[in-house]
Amino acid sequence: MAKPLTDQEKRKQISVRGLAGVENVTDIKSNFNRHLHFTLVKDRNVATKRDYYFALANTVRDHLVGRWIRTQQHYYEKDPKRVYYLSLEFYMGRTLQNTMVNLALENACDEATYQLGLDMEELQDIEEDAGLGNGGLGRLAACFLDSMASLGLAAYGYGIRYEFGIFNQKIVDGWQVEEADDWLRYGNPWEKARPEYMRPVQYYGRVEHTAEGVKWVDTQVVLALPYDTPVPGYRNNVVNTMRLWSAKAPCDFNLKDFNVGGYIQAVLDRNLAENISRVLYPNDNFFEGKELRLKQEYFVVAATLQDIVRRFKSSKFGSTDFVRVDLTTLPDKVAIQLNDTHPALAIPELMRILLDLEKLPWEKAWDIVVRTCAYTNHTVLPEALERWPIDLFQNLLPRHLDLVYEINRRHLERVAKLYPGDDGRQQRMSLIEEGDTKKINMAHLCIVGSHAVNGVARIHSEIIKDTVFKDFYEMDPEKFQNKTNGITPRRWLVMSNPGLAEVIAERIGDDYIRDLDQLKNLLAFVDDDSLIRDIAKVKQENKMKFSVHLEEHYKVKINPESMFDVQVKRIHEYKRQLLNCLHIITFYNRIKKQPNKAWTPRTIMIGGKAAPGYHTAKMIIRLITAIGDVVNHDAVVGDRLKVIFLENYKVTLAEKIIPASDLSEQISTAGTEASGTGNMKFMLNGALTIGTMDGANVEMAEEAGEENLFIFGMRVPDVEAMDKKGYDAKSYYDRIPELKQAMDQISGGLFSPGQPDLFKDIVNMLMNHDRFKVFADYEEYIKCQEKVSALYKDPKEWTKMVIRNIGSCGKFSSDRTISQYAREIWGMEPSLEKIPAPDDPR
Repeated sequence: MAKPLTDQEKRKQISVRGLAGVENVTDIKSNFNRHLHFTLVKDRNVATKRDYYFALANTVRDHLVGRWIRTQQHYYEKDPKRVYYLSLEFYMGRTLQNTMVNLALENACDEATYQLGLDMEELQDIEEDAGLGNGGLGRLAACFLDSMASLGLAAYGYGIRYEFGIFNQKIVDGWQVEEADDWLRYGNPWEKARPEYMRPVQYYGRVEHTAEGVKWVDTQVVLALPYDTPVPGYRNNVVNTMRLWSAKAPCDFNLKDFNVGGYIQAVLDRNLAENISRVLYPNDNFFEGKELRLKQEYFVVAATLQDIVRRFKSSKFGSTDFVRVDLTTLPDKVAIQLNDTHPALAIPELMRILLDLEKLPWEKAWDIVVRTCAYTNHTVLPEALERWPIDLFQNLLPRHLDLVYEINRRHLERVAKLYPGDDGRQQRMSLIEEGDTKKINMAHLCIVGSHAVNGVARIHSEIIKDTVFKDFYEMDPEKFQNKTNGITPRRWLVMSNPGLAEVIAERIGDDYIRDLDQLKNLLAFVDDDSLIRDIAKVKQENKMKFSVHLEEHYKVKINPESMFDVQVKRIHEYKRQLLNCLHIITFYNRIKKQPNKAWTPRTIMIGGKAAPGYHTAKMIIRLITAIGDVVNHDAVVGDRLKVIFLENYKVTLAEKIIPASDLSEQISTAGTEASGTGNMKFMLNGALTIGTMDGANVEMAEEAGEENLFIFGMRVPDVEAMDKKGYDAKSYYDRIPELKQAMDQISGGLFSPGQPDLFKDIVNMLMNHDRFKVFADYEEYIKCQEKVSALYKDPKEWTKMVIRNIGSCGKFSSDRTISQYAREIWGMEPSLEKIPAPDDPR
């Protein structure tokens, strides 16, 4: 097969990236050289690749800065309502290429670096991922920032500037090993420290009731130092801000100890304060009640709210005068979106500001808080819901505990009035959970303190109303909404799959990039042989390219003609990587049994990180690598089946693997995956989905037609019925010979010859206490995989189904999601209007 075009060669032919004007290229070259000159210190005349990367990044950043300043001036002049997206996670990935795409600079930079004898792709590879998130929640926040800027909303992302992001995963002898992600080691050209906006954050201390009101005194202070990162919209000259806070010890921190000779210790103790922004907690869908985590949650909230109030009160760009002193109009100018319960403390903190500092009466303050805040729920798994022990909370945030108690008292008063004598309901709806240790239920606090509560896919929003928050829904049905998640087509198509973006643009123009609904115009070409050929060709090139990547990084040779069957996401029992494993073993056994049959060849790739303390998830990784060791070295199987565990799955790897995938595995137990967004990325990039009716899969099947996805397994009502009746794993094991064979091979040591009982915990879990009912869906899953294999043998029909999927993706743009948030929750109107560029007259 012909060698695939490099991205460099491909971009030379591509229009959707914006054309490289000659004067643009000349400008970029001279700016690049200027930056390079200032990067190289006197004693170093030879530039490294990293020097070239920084020179290019700074050249591109120059194009951002003028737009950034003008956008902020524009907001100060127009004084629009502003939305503040509060999240403990922003999983941004790399910034350079995304910025070039959104500013239409990519071709010019490509040509300029080429003329300078450099390879732009090599330079891009030097950038570290900003891995300040675990998975879906943090990546959603990143997509939302892109959409808010592209829709011209005055929006700010607020979070923590973790010194160490999500750990780097190494696979050593088949086991996951974690390494610290020192992403700031070489500096970060995309951020700007803003010490002038440093803010104090208080902890501990005690509450005093005085004649002048309530005071929180004797606190320990930590300073929050903001770092701003520009967030460019797509070709509209809007540049919004993501502001991440870093913890600093104040100068006088413990230095009174200096007098008693404790100076060295006092300086060393500064670390205790600065640890707050040191590291991201690596748990996805799991709550860990550690004091440091609660400190992080309050840190981002306290610093952000001071910033919000300051910006609300001051008016003119760069002016320090306060023009608004009355906070009663706050909800008209400010919307605060809580991304899950992690920033829930915004509710009592805003109450504290309004009551203790602004001296408002309770009713007025509470009305402001509720009208300002809105809450997004991201999970129904009980182990993921935040419940903070009262003792921990009281010690760290005594004033906030008082406020939570008072919020709860008034809330329960209202419940009692509406449902007199219903003590069970009072207990269920309380913000305080009684038990061995009293706990604050943060989701309940969010619901009571918000005017809108939303789930992230239609089925998820229904489950919330029917189960976890049923009582709250019955009391305030108008609060509950659905906002199905989306992804940004800029990063997840234009940037990661330029070949496909161009094939689409040739047929329907390139306006679809800012209005993804236009993809439905592709459906008119579903029988067009030239489109079928082009789409198949792009996929094959992406597969060739990824095969080269795998060979370089994994020393494994795979068959690029085989079906690329991919499951990449966090490793979690509910996502059922184990169901995938059982299919692999079954397929392996079938090949061994009938080696001469014409099997559809597959390369099965599974990737994702396990939380460091999650034993079962780490064992799942070990099982996948063990199966791979056996399958990949079996001469009988040859290249008809290969199993690869993709190490260190992150945004940058996703951008490579998703465009190369044929089959996307979305196989969670129905009712457990709130939405999923990986499923949308695969669909947009021309992979077909095998999945359960869970999360956004339901809406994907609705948009494309269920016949264009491979849907199998129990639906939510089936799972509920099974929960009532009781799930009996052994009955499936006894009844299904291939399942029994696979399980016996795992427990008998076929995949761990040196240690026959290596996987006894997994076997025991699957047989005796599997909450996620893997065996119950096994049979249908295997049958469904047979249908997948059969269709893959007919490339033309397969590609037609791919086109029907791509053409039905419009709904899953984060632009649509954000437009709905803006209109239905924030009371803001999105706009596609361009603002003047810095060099345009105003």
